[in-house]
Amino acid sequence: MSFIKTHKNYLMAAGAIWAASFAVFLLVYFFVLGPQKNYIKHTENKLTEKKQVVESALRAAREETKIQANEQIERLQSRLKDFVIDFEDSANLTFDISQIANEEKVSSFGIKAKDSRGLSAIPDCSYICENHIEINFTGGFTQFATFLNALERHRPVLFIDKFTITHSEREGAGYQVGLNATFLVGKPQEGKTAGKQPAQI
Repeated sequence: MSFIKTHKNYLMAAGAIWAASFAVFLLVYFFVLGPQKNYIKHTENKLTEKKQVVESALRAAREETKIQANEQIERLQSRLKDFVIDFEDSANLTFDISQIANEEKVSSFGIKAKDSRGLSAIPDCSYICENHIEINFTGGFTQFATFLNALERHRPVLFIDKFTITHSEREGAGYQVGLNATFLVGKPQEGKTAGKQPAQI
C-alpha cells in the first residue's frame, strides 16, 4: 500500500508540475510569442508595401527619365537640322537657292560645286562633312544685300566664306556678284548609299 501511495503522490506531483509548465507556456505564448509573431507579420507586411512603393517609384523614375531623354534627343535633332542637311536632301539645296534668286529677280544666275570631288571631310569629325559651292549672279546692290540676307537665314545654314562684288561690264546691269558658300552634310550611311556617288551641287 505504501508503494502505491508513494507512486500516486509522485504522479500527482508530476501532473501538477506539468500543468504548471503548460500554464506558463500558454502565458508566455499569449503575452510574449503571440504579440511578437503578430509584430513580425505586421513588419513583413509593411516591408512588402515599402518594396512595392520603391519599385513603383523606380519604374516611374525610369519612365520619366526615358521620356526626358527622348524629348532632349528630339530637341537636339531639330536643332541639328538647322545646321546639317541630310545627304539624300543635299541635291535639293540647289533648287532652294535658285528659288531665292528668282524671288530677288537677279539675272545671269549660276550655281556649281566648287570641288568636283563633292563632299569634303572635316578633321576629327565622324558624322558630318562639308560641301562648297560657287554662286554667281548680276543685280543691283539692294538685290545683292537681300539675296545675301536670305541665304544667311536659310535652314540649314549656309556659311558665306567670301564674296566679290564688281561693276558689271554691261552698262546699267548693276554689279557682278560672286559668292563662295559652305554647308554641312550628314555623312551617308554605308549600305544605304552603296554604289552611289556623292550628290553634286
